[in-house]
Parts: sequence; structure tokens; C-alpha cells
Amino acid sequence: MGSSASAAPGPAPSARQRLRAWLLEGLVDLAKQHPGPHAQAPAHKGQRWWRVMCLTGLDYFSTLGYQPGIAALAAGLLSPVATIVLVVVTLLGALPVYRRVAQESPHGQGSIAMLERLLSFWKGKLFVLTLLGFAATDFMITITLSAADATAHLVENPHLHSALTGRQVLITLVLVALLGGVFLKGFSEAIGLAVVLVAVYLSLNVVVVVDGLWHVLRDPDLVTDWTSALTAEHGNVVAMIGVALVVFPKLALGLSGFETGVAVMPHIEGDPGDTEERPTGRIRGARLLLTTAALIMSVFLITTSFITTLLIPKAAFEPGGPANGRALAYLAHEYLGNTFGSIYDLSTILILWFAGASAMAGLLNLMPRYLPRYGMAPDWARAVRPTVLVLTGIAFLVTWIFDASVDAQGGAYATGVLVLISSAAIAVTIAARKAGQHRWTAAFAVIAAVFLYTTAVNIAERPDGVKIGACFIAAIMLLSLLSRLKRVFELRVTDVFLDVVAERFVRDYVHRPIRLIANEPNSRDLAEYRDKARQIREDNDIPAEDDLVFVEVTVLDPSDFEAELRVRGEVLHDRYRVLSLESSSVPNALAALLLEVRDITGQQPHIYFEWTEGNPLAQFLRFFLFGHGEVAPVTREVLREAEPDRTLRPRVHVG
Repeated sequence: MGSSASAAPGPAPSARQRLRAWLLEGLVDLAKQHPGPHAQAPAHKGQRWWRVMCLTGLDYFSTLGYQPGIAALAAGLLSPVATIVLVVVTLLGALPVYRRVAQESPHGQGSIAMLERLLSFWKGKLFVLTLLGFAATDFMITITLSAADATAHLVENPHLHSALTGRQVLITLVLVALLGGVFLKGFSEAIGLAVVLVAVYLSLNVVVVVDGLWHVLRDPDLVTDWTSALTAEHGNVVAMIGVALVVFPKLALGLSGFETGVAVMPHIEGDPGDTEERPTGRIRGARLLLTTAALIMSVFLITTSFITTLLIPKAAFEPGGPANGRALAYLAHEYLGNTFGSIYDLSTILILWFAGASAMAGLLNLMPRYLPRYGMAPDWARAVRPTVLVLTGIAFLVTWIFDASVDAQGGAYATGVLVLISSAAIAVTIAARKAGQHRWTAAFAVIAAVFLYTTAVNIAERPDGVKIGACFIAAIMLLSLLSRLKRVFELRVTDVFLDVVAERFVRDYVHRPIRLIANEPNSRDLAEYRDKARQIREDNDIPAEDDLVFVEVTVLDPSDFEAELRVRGEVLHDRYRVLSLESSSVPNALAALLLEVRDITGQQPHIYFEWTEGNPLAQFLRFFLFGHGEVAPVTREVLREAEPDRTLRPRVHVG
């Protein structure tokens, strides 16, 4: 009977508890390793590289939906020449850069992690937050712009135009919501759907391209008229190339997808012998992914720009024209009939809608690697589903602000893409220089200069892009600092490790109270410890027979939020026991040590402080920014939050 009673189930969880458990599923494991919500735990798990390529290819390949039209508007008759320049920059610039990024940062952090290592303290954190702002701009606008362009294809379909005109914003919001729903259900479904969408979309594009080339071959006058018009407009080949180089920055959207390709690296299946420190198979798969995607896209970019320039009237590309933002769909309807055209429209709509999946995956992998670790996001940000809901809400807001317009969001998209590629080029240049690879250093430096030039021109021509990026940066900065301020009294130590000497010191007090003195190390000579011990005994009436142990904390990087705590024990001047700690925050380190000592000894430890002179607000700011200040009350507050039971809380004394 007793066994049966003990096995009786408890009360069923409420609907609110079930919802919370569903939203935060996987949070405990993520909190231990900070891998990003979709990272695979064992290095050899994951998906084949070509399947993951389909995920990142949603972003990259889907630009065929609007890239030929953008090239035609920007370069006119020179569109094929300008596109060749874009392909050269892709294959000789972006591809080598990101192959190196994949090697240097195989866990999905991308170039941001490479640049993070160059700067320390708060300037490093703020620099990373700035890059995250541009990454958020890139990925978030990918979601909203692609959904808006999918809506444009839907509305412009001859069978649906009259019924859907004027409902662009509503349709785009529905598409964004459906995308969020896929990620709430599960990521494996996203990759499976991506493979099907990419395979069908590329196959249909092959049909459109082959048919377009066939029409060009059947009518040689098209090529003759085009070359004659080029010569009349620009004079000679040198002038044509010069103009193509000038307009190339306007085609920069064709470079999207590389940063996403690196961000989704944790999904790539590695070799059985891979480790997280040396994921050789994952790196090889990522480099194959990047190279294959770049080659496929390069062929499509050149051929589609050629056939759309020769077969579509210039006026059709203008805003409001039937080929604006949908040049290949125009050719599909014009030359292959409305039935095939409608099938092509459906495929384009689906891949453009789901192009946001690669961006969503990139954000879900990137943000949790930084913000919670910096203390600049709530702890629930490590879980997938709450983050998906937040990102979907932001996408709703962006769609509403820009009225679901593709053109209005193009500048912000290009700015985000170019800033990230430029930062990646700078990062690999520095990495090659540190590795002593002089030729690669020079090559990457030239590539970085090209992308910096492209970024500068793009910002000068479309300043709205950097303004939108600045809004994302400001929002991330503000929310990050508010979150850090809210979490300032959390116990931020993940684990405590005592060396042999420190553990022996602590275990000596299993049957008697342990009294610790918080000491700020200065000269560490005999007089310092003798005078400090005498003062603490006098201020707190501690009997001479009670032992005292000094605790000293050295602040390393005060901008860090979470870290392990390693405690080193030593005996100084043959009589004073000292526990030495290194941490980002003195109060948090002391609180973590006190709780660890309590758990080891079963005794409530006592710690003794002196009051710090100065304004309390100024002292708090010193603690917030530099990890030290008025240590005593902050230590007590950290302990109070970490241990609600006063009878179990270590004792804090201030004299």
C-alpha cells in the first residue's frame, strides 16, 4: 500500500504551466553549453551539407526572383556586364573570404566571433553589439523583404490580380506568421521543406533559362541590336566595364546568403571523429556548401540577366511594370504560357516566403551565442520558441512600417549584407596576417578594400539602409543594457572549482564556523594581512582563537557576465591562509564562493567587509561597469536573490 501511495501521480499541470514548459523546452541544456538553440550536441550529428545548402540557398537562390529586375533598373543594357562583375566579386572575393571564415569559426558565430577576439572589455562588447545590429538588419529584412516579394508575385499573377490588389500588407503578415509557425513546430521540418522548395525552384528556373536562350538563338537580331545599342550608348568596351564597376554596388543583393551559410554551420553533419574543438568534417561540408551554392548562383545570375535584358522591354522593368521585381516570372508567362507561369509563380512565392527560414535559423543560432552570455538578454532567450515569437513580432512591425514594399527595404538589406561581408573580409585579413600568410593577407586586404568601397557607395546612394541599421543597433544596445541592469544582482557564476589547497582549507571547517575576510590585494606583504586581521577582529569582536581566511578577487574583464570561478589556495608569510579568485565581478565571485563553502562544509560561512568611502550611486556604477565598488551590500543582495531562505544564507558582516 505504501508503495502504491508513493507512486500516485501529483496534480496535473495547469494550462499555463504546460504552455511555459512548451515554450522553454530545451532551456536547461542550452544554459549549460550556450551553443545556440539549433546547434547539435555531438559534432557528428546533423544534416548532409547539400541539405543545409538548400536551407541557406532559400535566401541566396530566391534572389533570382528580383535580382534580374534590380540589375536591369540599375544598369540598363549593361545589366549582363554588371552581373559578370558581381559574379567575379562573388567567386574571387566573397567565396574565399567565407571559406576562411568557416575554417576559423566553425560553430556558427561567423566573422563576429573572429573580430570579438581582437577587442576586450566593454569596447569589444559594444563592437559585437554593433555588428549584431547589422546582422539583425540583414536577417530580419531578409524575412520581411522576401515575404513582401512573395506577396508581389502573388498579387501580380493574372488569375489573382483583381482579387488581391490592395491587400499586400495583410498577405505579407500572414506569410511571416506562417514562417514563424514552422519554426515553432520544429527545425527538422524546415530543412526538409527547404530541400523540396529549392529543388523545384531551380528546376523551373532551368526551364525558363533554357527557353529564354532558345528564343535568343532563334532571333540573332536580338544580340545584334543589343550590342549596337551598347556601343551607341557607351562607345567602347573599356567605358562599358567602367560603368559596370560604378553601378555594381546597386547589385549587391546578389551577394546575400554567405553570412547565412556560415551561421547555419552547426546543422552540418560532421565526421564520426569530429570534436567541437576540431570539427573537420563540418568545416569541409561548409566549404562545399559555400562553393557549390556560389557556382550554381553565378551561372543563374549571368544567364538570367542576359535573357531578361534581351527579351523584356525596358519599360516593363519600371515601377508598376509587369516585370518589376519579377522578371523571370514575366518570361515564364510570356513564352511558356500562363499555366506554366502560374506554376512558376507558385514556386517563386513559396521559396521567397520560406527564404526567411534561413534568416530565422541564422538569428536563432547567432543571437543566443552572445546576448545571454553578455547578460544582455533574458535567460529565456536561449530557448527557441520564445525567440521565434519575438522575431516574428519584430517582422510584423517592420512589414507594417515599410508597407510591405520591396523597394523600400532594398537599401537596408544591401547595407546589412555589405557591412557583414566587409567585416568578414577584415577578419580573415587579420587572421591571415597573424598566421604569417603574407600572400593571403595581401589578397584578403584587396578584397576587403573592394567591399568597403561597395559599402560606402551603397550607403552614400541609399542612406536609408544605414539609418535602419542604426535603429536596429540602437534597439539592441538599449535592450541589452536594460537587461544587464535588470540581471545585475544575479549569481553569474556557472561552476566553482577549488584546487587541492583551497579544498583542504575549506574542509578544515566542516565542524566549526569558517570566517572569511574580503581583502583587496595590494602589496600582499606581511603588514597588509596582519593589520587587516587585527582591524577585522576589533571591528567585529572576533575572538583571537577563531581562524580567519582571506579572500581576494582579481577582476579580469568586467564586461563579461557569466563564467566559471576557479579558486586557488595558498599560505602567505607562513601563517595567513588566502583564497585567490579571478572573476568579472567581485560581489558575484564572493557570493558564489560562500554558497560553495556552505554546500561543502554544511556550515554557514561568515564574511567580513569594510565600508567603502564614496557616493553610493557612483559605487553602484563602478560595480555595473567595472566589477567592483561598494562590495558588501551587493554581495549580500546577490546572496539574497540566490538563496531565498534566510536560515541557509551565508552571513555578511560590515564594520
